[in-house]
Amino acid sequence: MLHMFAEAGYVAAGTTPSPEDLRDLYVRESERGRRRVTRKGLWIAVVAYLAYSLTDYLFIPDVAYYTVAGRLVVGVCALAILEVLIYAGARSGLIDTVAATAVSVAYLVWILTAQMSSAVEALSYYMVFGAIFMMSVNLFFSFRFPVALTASAANMLIFLGTLYLYSPMLPLYKLILGAFCISCFIFTSYVNLKLNRERYNVFLNALEARVQHNAAEERGKALLLLSNTDSLTGLENRRAVDERLRDYWRRWLDHRSMFYVLLLDVDYFKRYNDRYGHQEGDRCLVAVSHLLQEVVNSHGARIARYGGEEFIIIAQQQSVEDAIAFAEAIKSAIRALALPHENRRDGTSIVTVSIGLSFARNQTKHLDRVVHEADLALYAAKKGGRNTVVVFDPGDARTRDDEEDIAAILKVAVNHQLVSLVYQPIRNVQTGRVAAAEALMRLRRPDGTSIAPVDFIPVAERSGSIIELGRWAIRTVCSDILAGNKVEVASVNVSPIELKMSDFSSFVASTLSDFGLAGARLALEITEGMELEIDQDVVRCINDLRKLGVQVWLDDFGTGFAGLSWLRLIEFDTVKIDRSFLHDCNTEKGRRMMLDIIGLLRNRGTRILVEGVETIEHQRLMQQYGIHQLQGYYLGRPAAADQLQSINVLPFDMMKSRVG
Repeated sequence: MLHMFAEAGYVAAGTTPSPEDLRDLYVRESERGRRRVTRKGLWIAVVAYLAYSLTDYLFIPDVAYYTVAGRLVVGVCALAILEVLIYAGARSGLIDTVAATAVSVAYLVWILTAQMSSAVEALSYYMVFGAIFMMSVNLFFSFRFPVALTASAANMLIFLGTLYLYSPMLPLYKLILGAFCISCFIFTSYVNLKLNRERYNVFLNALEARVQHNAAEERGKALLLLSNTDSLTGLENRRAVDERLRDYWRRWLDHRSMFYVLLLDVDYFKRYNDRYGHQEGDRCLVAVSHLLQEVVNSHGARIARYGGEEFIIIAQQQSVEDAIAFAEAIKSAIRALALPHENRRDGTSIVTVSIGLSFARNQTKHLDRVVHEADLALYAAKKGGRNTVVVFDPGDARTRDDEEDIAAILKVAVNHQLVSLVYQPIRNVQTGRVAAAEALMRLRRPDGTSIAPVDFIPVAERSGSIIELGRWAIRTVCSDILAGNKVEVASVNVSPIELKMSDFSSFVASTLSDFGLAGARLALEITEGMELEIDQDVVRCINDLRKLGVQVWLDDFGTGFAGLSWLRLIEFDTVKIDRSFLHDCNTEKGRRMMLDIIGLLRNRGTRILVEGVETIEHQRLMQQYGIHQLQGYYLGRPAAADQLQSINVLPFDMMKSRVG
């Protein structure tokens, strides 16, 4: 039990409380209660003492005047002294001593005045009432044992002294009364000792219970704090911030107290872990979180780690401009940390953050909506190049909240024939023939309106619908154009999620087998600019596909920073140069850039395909550079499978004559 007292701080840390420590604590704890009990007890005792005046008139009427006067003087003086001491804030020990002394003085005054009575026989019997004074200090009051014992002994000595000096009483009678008095002293003192010990034990039990309760409360607080705290950064975690959000939401509902939410994401953090290791990644998050905490505290906001490399900040809204300035200050502070990050895709060499910002608005019906809108804004910030702040705007296409509707449509798109494929031809301008066709996915709403790929593809990837859509697209390409020999080769874009599926290559193999197709007739395009990390699972899947004979193309080459790494790891059948390089060829610098890329790819020994051919000048320039596989609106727009063989924007004999 004693260790609990130490934990509760009742004794010095690291020490064991001694009996004296516990006694002192007992005295301190019972101080106020004992003063109250003693005060109440003395008032009752004085009233009872004065009430016994009636027995004085009954048994010793000849001296009743003196005994009653003595009773009155002693009672009034005792109460007056008691109230003065209490008013002065005297300690309970002094008050107990005064009260015990008052009882003994009251007995002495009464016995002295009563002895003057001539009613000898009556007094000899009446004297036995003196035991009441002895019993009162032991049983009626709650005096500590030493005080009660002293007062009781004093009363016994007064009684025995009176017996010895009172001559009219027979010796035998004196002996009997003396034995009675001594017996009362011993009995009541023993009972008082037991009562004091029992009070002390009750105190110890109560103290132990209180310590256990406090310890349980402390453990509960510690567990609650632990459950609400992120173990890595020391910030509040998602569980805790959800409660904070509810508080802000209640104030918004009750008082229209505006607030805003910031979602922050450390840019390319997976690449940071891949480059520096997970321990350094943890140190990076800790450094970022500490800086965020400093900035947030200076603005009176709340911050929490929302998961992974994502943080959430909640603050009262002063103005939209202030909130945006706050977000920009956070972004600048993280940049000022200058934590090295040399494995990024955008050429930046330090750690940065992307931030999405949303506000509680009159149109906001649910708390989750505020966070969801911040998430949409964050996604737009990441999609827009990172290291930027985007404010949610329901009228902005980047943050328009069609995601839930699109996700619902994607779930039923295949079964309800809401998804379809169109094919854009890839021309060999040297022969004039359609060398291949790229399958492009289209999606429409149930009312017939179209949804752009740039809108539904990211939603399909986040929701997981891309797996079903991707496999449907491969089977449809095989059945619609490859099995019917409408083109020699058809390409299908694949998602990173598909490449990371363990059974993807097996699915492709079984599909080719179902339609009796050679693997070389199917090409799978990997987009360089997509969020595709080069890991063992992806490389293994690509190698398995190549073993099947399936062609693997690299799409949009030059738009990201992973192209050279891909070229080093994988032998692509075809590399598609992004349209932006062709369109920049109207300048000398742009033409030199295009020639550098072409030279690099030729040195790798891979076929080259240029996208974005929209004019005859584009075609002529690429033919001049020795590129014969081209794709673009000038050479053929996307069309349905049954129109693929008839697509010809310009007769190729005319095209060749113009080139010549």
